[in-house]
Formats: sequence, structure tokens, C-alpha cells
Amino acid sequence: MAQKEKRMFIDMVGRLSWETQLHLDERQHHFHINKIIVVIISVILIILAGINVYYVAVLYEDLNGIVNNMDSMHGNMKKVSKRMIHITDNVKEFEHYMRRMDNIVHNTGEMAGMMPRISSSMHQMEAEIAVMDSDMGKMATGMSHVDKRFDHMTRGVAVMRVHVREIARPMGSLNPFMP
Repeated sequence: MAQKEKRMFIDMVGRLSWETQLHLDERQHHFHINKIIVVIISVILIILAGINVYYVAVLYEDLNGIVNNMDSMHGNMKKVSKRMIHITDNVKEFEHYMRRMDNIVHNTGEMAGMMPRISSSMHQMEAEIAVMDSDMGKMATGMSHVDKRFDHMTRGVAVMRVHVREIARPMGSLNPFMP
């Protein structure tokens, strides 16, 4: 009986040893698979990091282009604003000349009394000059509003330019690291 118990004990230790070795082999196999997966994921992350650096470089260049365009737009807006001031001044001067037309209207009334043949034409001219005088006043007011709006637009572009520069500034710090 002692021999049988020894045999059972040896068989049990043998099966346990076999099961343990099988478990160790399976564990080693899973470690190998995990190692391969970690390497693949690491390579994918490195590729994605490279792509992200490229996108940051492209974004930095685009933001610089936007800032340059805004600088150009700001300069052009200033030029347009100066030209609008000049046009407004010319319209005001023209309006001043139109006010002198009142004397002409009065004189044409006298001429109508002296020359009955052209009386109807003079009355039409009188009405048209009055309309022109009114229109010129409205035009001067409108030009002054346009001038003010261009001034507001120029200020808005200047503010936008400052904000875009602030956005682009952090991208500039990444510039030495970019390819």
C-alpha cells in the first residue's frame, strides 16, 4: 500500500508540475503578445505625435499668414479712411457752393418775369436746384457717417490683429522644435 501511495503522490506531483509548466508557457506567450501590442501602440503614438507636430507647424504658418493679411488690411483701411475724409471734405465744399445757388434761383425768378418765353424752363431749373441742394446736404451727412464707420472698422481690424498675434505667439515658441 505504501508503494501505491508513493505512486499516487508522484503522479500528482508530475501532473502539478505539468500543469504549472503549461501555465508558465501560456503566461510567457501572453507576455510576448502584450509586448508586441505595446510596441505597435508605441509606434502608432510616435507616428501620431509626428503628425501633430506637423499640424502645429502648419497652424503656426497659417496664423502668421492671417496676421500678415490683417496688417495689410489695417494699412489699406487707413488709406481708405484718409480718402473718405478727403471725399467728405470735397462734398462739404460742394455743398457750400450749392448754397450760393440760392442767389441764382432768385435771379432766375427775375429773368422769368423779363422773359416769358423761358419762364417754364427756369421754374424747372429752380426746382431741380433745390432738390440738388437737399440731396447734397444728405450726401454730406451720409459721407460723414461712412467716414465714421470706416474709422470703426479700422479700429476693429487693429484689435483683431492684436488678438491673432496673441494666439500665434505660443506657436512661435514651438517653432525651434518643428521640422
